[in-house]
Amino acid sequence: QVQLVESGGGLVQPGGSLTLSCAASGPMFRVNSMGWYRRAPGKERELVASMISDEAIIYGDSVKGRFTISRDYAKNTADLQMNNVKSEDTAVYYCHVTTFNTQLNTYWGQGIQVTVSS
Repeated sequence: QVQLVESGGGLVQPGGSLTLSCAASGPMFRVNSMGWYRRAPGKERELVASMISDEAIIYGDSVKGRFTISRDYAKNTADLQMNNVKSEDTAVYYCHVTTFNTQLNTYWGQGIQVTVSS
């Protein structure tokens, strides 16, 4: 069973920084992408960042220039460095992983709360 463990959430002041981490483990033939989505209260889930390789990264428009995703390919971990956070970044953040064997498989973490408030 593939498991995703998220860490690093919590309370942060506006303008501050926070780093989320996701560790994937279990029977994964090949990890295709690792990334983060979020769901704010009363809103739909949205893409934050997704990374296939160092050359293939996409960011949600609202976080471009502020958030940075990185991966450790050997350890199957992904970090999301969040800088200059805003109140609208308050949400539950979900780690998202796709793997490929004979088909593309999708896995989600349990979610971790990030609250931006003074």
